[in-house]
Amino acid sequence: MIPRVAQSFQSLRNSCALPAAGKPLWRAWTRQGGLPAASRGIHVDCPPIIPTLTSSYVHGTSSTPLQQATVAETLLKSVELHPDKEAMVFKEDGLRKTFAEFYQDVDRAAAGLLALRLKKGDRLGMWGPNTYEWVLFQFATAKAGIILVSVNPAYQLQEVEFALKKVGVKAIVCPTQFKTQKYCDMLRKICPEIEKASPGDIKSTRLPDLRSVIVLDSRQPGMFHLEDVMQAGSSQYVQQLQDLQKTLQFDDPINIQFTSGTTGTPKGATLTHHNIVNNAYFVGRRMGYHWRPNTRVCVPVPLYHCFGSVGAAMSMAVHGIALVFPSAGYDGRANLVALDSERCTIIYGTPTMYVDMLNQPDFDKFNLSSVISGFVAGSPVPPELAKTIVTKMGVKEITIGYGTTENSPVTFCGSPMDNMERKSETVGYIMDHVEAKVVNPTTGQIVPLGMTGELMIRGYCVMLEYWADEAKTQECVTKNGWYKTGDIGSLDAYSYCKIEGRIKDMIIRGGENVYPAEIEQFLHTHPKVKEAQVVGVEDPRMGEEICACIRLADGVHCTVEEIRDYCKGQISHFKIPRYVLFVSSYPLTVTGKIQKHKLREVAEKQLQLKK
Repeated sequence: MIPRVAQSFQSLRNSCALPAAGKPLWRAWTRQGGLPAASRGIHVDCPPIIPTLTSSYVHGTSSTPLQQATVAETLLKSVELHPDKEAMVFKEDGLRKTFAEFYQDVDRAAAGLLALRLKKGDRLGMWGPNTYEWVLFQFATAKAGIILVSVNPAYQLQEVEFALKKVGVKAIVCPTQFKTQKYCDMLRKICPEIEKASPGDIKSTRLPDLRSVIVLDSRQPGMFHLEDVMQAGSSQYVQQLQDLQKTLQFDDPINIQFTSGTTGTPKGATLTHHNIVNNAYFVGRRMGYHWRPNTRVCVPVPLYHCFGSVGAAMSMAVHGIALVFPSAGYDGRANLVALDSERCTIIYGTPTMYVDMLNQPDFDKFNLSSVISGFVAGSPVPPELAKTIVTKMGVKEITIGYGTTENSPVTFCGSPMDNMERKSETVGYIMDHVEAKVVNPTTGQIVPLGMTGELMIRGYCVMLEYWADEAKTQECVTKNGWYKTGDIGSLDAYSYCKIEGRIKDMIIRGGENVYPAEIEQFLHTHPKVKEAQVVGVEDPRMGEEICACIRLADGVHCTVEEIRDYCKGQISHFKIPRYVLFVSSYPLTVTGKIQKHKLREVAEKQLQLKK
């Protein structure tokens, strides 16, 4: 690999497209060959070309300083630079907004939220699919100092009640319904008091902090309509909003993203302005947004994920790029339509989304010649898929990224100019201003270079905390600031990372993080289920599918359909097991612990999923 990288030195150097002021710094660094390897981190202004690392620790040193700005300040800079440039396109709604139009809407919505008696530090939940209003409230809450809570649009009653109560949501924004999800009906079931309440004055037994529900598309008893919010911001609240800007700090919490744990209880990863502004800034630079002209990004990934809200929406604000949202709900063919008709230059997606696009029956009719680069993240990328994206879609500068919600999210990311070996076998190299180490999970000692162990991350990207959960925060973030990813990985001498597996049993189904314990706990409530164990099994489209291995109570009969029907409407659709196997026992260790890796092998064999 080293000779190949050395031969591509000139092309890599040219690809960096550094401004003139930065080139002397870059050249000076490459000439420091006399320094001992251990005295240098990996310099990441360009893809690393010198095998510097001698142990499984790396610091991404950078000539570019961290940004010291709030979300609102960041957006304002882009608005001032190009007010008339298109910022967002929502194909399904036929809606287009320039930066100036968007900023005007943000100001109106932010002042309106203050008029609804929301104040700095309050939590507002955003519950719904990819719509303009999602992005609008992401930035309006940030400008008003209100913490946005990203609520999974697939959440069912129990899940949404837990999430809203956990973080003390004071207001929630949602459509009346989307597809089979009837949001207002679910809220009324949790809070029947809404029906007789005045808008803004809800007093709920089960959600004691909730005061307001803002509906995007219809008028409902006891709830505000979006237009009420947009009209409420009188001059008094506009002035209040302006005064508030002086009190906002970039270290303030601004977003809560839920991520489940092995116990099955969702945890609220709390991110600051500093976390998400800088992650969007440096990922965008890695993608070349600071020098690529007229960047138009197709965004099929959900906004309630960091991939959508940080990688897309925040990158729009930071780098002044245009976003194209193909559809409110995910639609593989709509992605191709958007790429073609909007002449997108970049495509985002999980591996599953790329599989869907490639497998569209009329794939060849779409003109994808404008698409020069793409970003793949959310779950492991099979090497063959990476190659097919390049050869069949023609996206030669495809880039692989890795991260976690708790890290805002990206910590490793490749270069668009990387060779196919690196694109298909690694998740890229260390991000700017981020430290990573690979340690023995038992001893905590850094392992030799190239050896596998638990990947740990430290730097500006690490979350503030799990909201109102000090014990879980301390469990995942060490006293000296290292976040334990729970992933097993290894580093090479250039800081490129390979992810080998997961310490925890998390299943990644089409980019969705699914935690077996959560499903197991629910299945145990079925009267016929004696014991349930959930594992991920191989799937060519989704990466992994959910398989429930169930031991039934003595003397009862149960069908696969009965188990699936029991799950519907109770847990999110993506958590419902694709496969259900009825078993009499589980493979155990000598100490009686269930060996899930062996259970997975047994399940895949029984389901004939392995060739």
